Formats: sequence, C-alpha cells, structure tokens
Amino acid sequence: MNLIELNRALHQLRLGGMVAVLETRLQQAQTESLAPIDLISTLVSDELACRSKRLLDRRQKQAQFRDNDKRLDNFDFQFNPKMNRALVFDLATAAWVGKREDSLFLGPPGSGKSHIAQAIGHAVIQQGYRVLYREAHVLLEELADATLDGKRKEYVELLSTVPLLIIDDLGMRKLPVTAAEELLEIIMRRYERASTLITSNRPVEDWGKLLGDSAAVTAMLDRLLHHGHVLKCGPRSWRTKIGAAGQTQ
Repeated sequence: MNLIELNRALHQLRLGGMVAVLETRLQQAQTESLAPIDLISTLVSDELACRSKRLLDRRQKQAQFRDNDKRLDNFDFQFNPKMNRALVFDLATAAWVGKREDSLFLGPPGSGKSHIAQAIGHAVIQQGYRVLYREAHVLLEELADATLDGKRKEYVELLSTVPLLIIDDLGMRKLPVTAAEELLEIIMRRYERASTLITSNRPVEDWGKLLGDSAAVTAMLDRLLHHGHVLKCGPRSWRTKIGAAGQTQ
C-alpha cells in the first residue's frame, strides 16, 4: 500500500487526525529511527487529540454563546474587587455540574454577569459537559415557537436534559405573561437532575413582580437555592464606568 492508498484508507476509516499528520510523522520516524510501535502510538495520539478538539469545537458551537470571546482570562476582576473570585473559579472547575447544583448571578447591568456566565460555560465544556446558552427572552420565544410548531415536547426535553443550561439576562426585557410557569416547569424538570445558571439584574425579591406570579417564583427559587451558589456581581457597572470616562475626556 503506497502513501496515496494509505491516505484513502485512513479517510475511509474516518481517521482524519492521522491523515493530517501522516507525512510529517513518517518523516519524523525516518529521522529519529522510531520503532514501529512508537510511530503507531504517536499517530494514535494525534488522532485522539484531533477528535478531542473537534468534540470541543462542536460543543462550543452547540452551546450558542452570545459572545464566544468571553473567558475568565480576559475578565477584569479588579473592577469589582468585592466579587467572590474563589466562587467563580470553583464554578469553572465544573464540580457543581457533576453534583447537579445550580447558580444565580445577580447584579446591575454591565457588572460582568453575562461575561462570567459564558466564561464558566466555556470552562464546563472543557471538562466534558454539554452546555446550552440562551437569553431569557429568547428561550421563551423559542419555547412558544416550538409549541406552535408542535415540537414543544422535543424542545422541553432538550432544555431539561442538557447538563448545564445558562439562562442569561432575566429581567432585561419584558417577558410574556406565561414566563413564570414556563420557567418553573423547566426548573422543576431540571431540579437535582441537571445544573442551571441564571443571571439577572434584579434581586430575587423582585422576581415575583417581574414575572407576575409570586407562587411560581417562590417554588422556582426554592429549587434553585436548595443546592445553589449565589454570585453577587455588583454594585458597580463596567459600562456605566466606561460611559462616564468618555464624558470626562
């Protein structure tokens, strides 16, 4: 079997990671006089690394983050020095996802909630979990559309089973009158089965008024806070600071 035939066979076996480096590894084997088992081991390692990267890339895409560049290494922790950094990095280890716990990120607009939520989502994917990100109003719009299309069951199943569901910006936009009961259904289905992370610019005391159903909100918060982690991201707003700085220049 010549090199062209070998490449074709590797493609048929879906070993694209090996195909990409085959010629390089063969040259390395000749230069370094690699034993056959060492060459094979190297090619297998290349294939595994390629598959791992493809899996991570696929999960990053499936998560549908609003901002793909939001990571912990580009977040300005100095801006809100009272933020619980230890909690942020603990959440980034994904141990809480393994325990099926929940998180609430609270603070004014611009205080970094969405940035940290998405950064933790990326970190959780690195730990081998699937993640789904939705802004609150988008999630409810998609749920309504799925209901009209006769696909509500399938969409609720997705929302109920993904290991980490991030619901961002609760309170930023006006929500439908059914929002409380829809969110409660999702939280109840996920309770102690999967992890949910919700960010909101409103304190939990205001959620009853925000969603128009105090009983449903109480039931929802009971579950979220039972095994929940609360991160306070305020009171300072990064965007407010930037705006003020621009006015003084």
